[in-house]
Amino acid sequence: MRSLELDGVELSLSLVGDARIRKLNREWRRKDEATDVLSFPVGDPLLGDVVISIETARRVAKERGVALRSELNLYLAHGLLHLLGYDHHGAAERKRMARAEAHLLGTRGMLTRR
Repeated sequence: MRSLELDGVELSLSLVGDARIRKLNREWRRKDEATDVLSFPVGDPLLGDVVISIETARRVAKERGVALRSELNLYLAHGLLHLLGYDHHGAAERKRMARAEAHLLGTRGMLTRR
């Protein structure tokens, strides 16, 4: 958050299982499937909530041969950027968000690895 110059704001972070994130995804996005990370913006001074599936993170980290911590950092960066208004629906938005992920992580972000 420091590298994004976010001072005086709060962020809620929840680590949940695939069943819980699937339920949230179904309720809020009408997608009946587990996902890696969801973001729910709130507003000043509470930036919002980031919900991460720890089960998905473990599984994907193992598949990619990376540390769980790296995968969690990736999901947190991605979720945080969504709270700040970044998105990846169009090509220009996708590039902008990918650059921001790379800036936060110091490496390729979620959008460039898929």
